[in-house]
Order: sequence, then C-alpha cells, then structure tokens
Amino acid sequence: MSEFWAGVRTLLEGFGWWRRDPRVMAAALITAAIVGAAMAAALITLGALLPAIAEDLTPWAEDWAAIWTILVRVLIGAAVLAGGLVVAVTTFTALTLLVGEPFYDRVWRSVEAARTGSVPESAYGLWRSVADSASLIARGLAIAVASVALGFVPVVGAPLAAVVGAALSGWVLSDELTARALSARGIGAQERRALRRESRARVAGFGMATHVCLLVPLGAIVAMPAAVAGSTLLAHTLLERRSAQSSSARG
Repeated sequence: MSEFWAGVRTLLEGFGWWRRDPRVMAAALITAAIVGAAMAAALITLGALLPAIAEDLTPWAEDWAAIWTILVRVLIGAAVLAGGLVVAVTTFTALTLLVGEPFYDRVWRSVEAARTGSVPESAYGLWRSVADSASLIARGLAIAVASVALGFVPVVGAPLAAVVGAALSGWVLSDELTARALSARGIGAQERRALRRESRARVAGFGMATHVCLLVPLGAIVAMPAAVAGSTLLAHTLLERRSAQSSSARG
C-alpha cells in the first residue's frame, strides 16, 4: 500500500505547484471552468433522468413486490450514476486538455524546467491532442458501460460499479496525463504502458486520487492544473525508477 499512497502524494505535490508557479497554474483555470460548467449541467440532467433510466433498464422488476422493485432500481440507478461520473471525469479531462492545450503546455514546461533545468522538445501538437482526447472519451464510455453492467450483480453491484469505475478511470487518467512528458522523450505508447505496469500501485494511487478530486464540485477546476503538474512529476519518477533498476542490473 505504500506505493499506492506514494502515488496519492505525487498528486499532492502537483497541488504544491499552485504555490510554486501560481501565474502559470491560474492561467489554466479558465478552460477548466468552462468545461466544468458543461459537465456539471450534464450531471444535473442525468440526476433528473435517473429514475426514468432505472425503470427503463429494469422492466422485468415491474411485477415484483414494491420494496424489491424500489431497491433494485435504486441500486441500478446508483450504478448508472457511477458510470455517468466516469464519463464526466474522463470527458472533462479530455476536453479541458484539448481546449486549454497552450495553458497546460505551460504547466508541463514549468515542472520540466524546475525538475531538470530544461524542457524537452515536444511534438505534442493539435492533432495529437485531438486524437488523445477522443481516445480518452472512448475509454471512459467503455468503463461506464462496464460499470452499469456490474450494477446488475445482486447486492454488491452498485458499490462494485463505483470502485471498479474509479479504479479503471484512474488508470486511463494516469495514461493520458503522463503521455506528454513521456512522449516528449521519444517514448512510444507500448513503452509507456510498460513503465506504468512496473509501478502499477503508484500509478493507480495517482490516478484514483485524481479521479476523486475531479469529482469535487468546483474543486475539479483547481485540481486539473495540479493533475497536469503531478503527472509530470509521476512521469519523472517512473523514468528514474527504470534508470535505477537498469543501473542495479548492470551492477
């Protein structure tokens, strides 16, 4: 568990960038606020439609005793909400990074300069950002579908959907957020996946902590620049651990 909590602390270090470079961090707030308002409206709409959605998904419970029909529909509704939260978090992240690309690039550059004294050349252009955003949204939708499906598991379905949704969402968030720092060093997708697997618990801790922070109303706006800063720090940690392991193997 120590590695998991080390990942959580990495996100907290990202929040520390608000004190270290507040102007760069504050510049990234505008796009997060705009996208966050849209996501909040979508979640409010989902909440209003949730009873009808739960009914549509459980026509087979219509003839049950009222108490069991209500219980099943509450649990299914909770699973749908868990799926909706996954979609909201991943879509918020994808659109915020896409729309605010110049601002979040400055956050990344600030961390790189502080950690290494230089900033690697990055080919992370508009079309790469569009492709990554589309991929993140698609993966979020897939996780949401899986979360809703888990909601049909008797008794434990709703909490299981919430936990699995948060875990998977956290993993894909870590994937997306560390991509810039790693790809700027010429590291391709396959090697990035290998790096994350080598520090699975740390990556999971960072990702799940990010997922939880992005669920907090208004807090997500402040958390997004911190997540970008923290993910850059995480990428450096992954590379340093790989380097240390290689040196140990040679020794």
